[in-house]
Amino acid sequence: MEDTSARWSLVTAVAPITWGTTYWVTRHALPADAALWGAVLRALPAGLVLLLVARRLPRGAWWWRSLVLGTLTMGAFFALVYVAAQLLPTSVASTVMATSPVVMMLVAWALLAQRPRPLAAVGAGLGVVGVAATVLTGGGTIDGLGLLASVSAMVMASVGFVLAARWSDGVDVVSSTAWQLVAGGLVLVPVALVVEGGPPPLDGRALLGFAYVSLVATAVAYLAWFTGLRHLPAGTVGLVGLLNPVTGVLLGVAVAGEHLSALQVAGVLVVLAGVLLGQPTVDRAVARRRTRRGPSAVLVDVGRSGRRS
Repeated sequence: MEDTSARWSLVTAVAPITWGTTYWVTRHALPADAALWGAVLRALPAGLVLLLVARRLPRGAWWWRSLVLGTLTMGAFFALVYVAAQLLPTSVASTVMATSPVVMMLVAWALLAQRPRPLAAVGAGLGVVGVAATVLTGGGTIDGLGLLASVSAMVMASVGFVLAARWSDGVDVVSSTAWQLVAGGLVLVPVALVVEGGPPPLDGRALLGFAYVSLVATAVAYLAWFTGLRHLPAGTVGLVGLLNPVTGVLLGVAVAGEHLSALQVAGVLVVLAGVLLGQPTVDRAVARRRTRRGPSAVLVDVGRSGRRS
């Protein structure tokens, strides 16, 4: 059981790590002025590819469930993140999104009766502090509309992920992920047409960039994420998601030649500590240690009493 939960955590980590690489790919390969069409070209092809693999259409309640989940976790989420990125400093937007593990724990408690574990709650707090330290720039004004968009995106995605875990029974993860991606992409199309006009022209570099972002950082990543939600507590999955900004920062160091300050290094270490504390394996290890120490403590007390008598 312990090894199994660790493996599912590793599978889940594929999602935030690949999501973290999209910052660099987007900046260096994708059109800078077409964020909404970029989201459409990211979600819709990924969903169609997975749909070809699954060869299964939604049935019954899954028609509206796919629309709800696709809108919450992809369609409206991508649009709101775009608004937040335009109006907020990156540090503020990233810190807001870092609170998602806390929100996911509370939503999972309400909808799935998954009571937050103490260590996971501590890990979530450390994650928020660590992300804030990692992306802190100390500058920029906070726009009220941008903050509202960022908070709304974080809450909607958190609710959508927990609902996806609640509705996962009876449907394989490939099919449900495909339906959500297609629905999320289709929801974005009219928004992109109104805000940005027609699709942007794409050169070879952009096509390769979208191929990576869509097939790897979306199709594979969401499969890993939703698989994790089926095998791990929602709060644990949310904590693993904190690897997203950490990956973005470390990739900037490795590829773009950026440098980390001492505060950023400390922030990365705090985030990793928070992710580790939130794992069920750590909870079980602590529980076993307490169990082993319990009888030993009793024997020591008995021995001491005997010597005193």
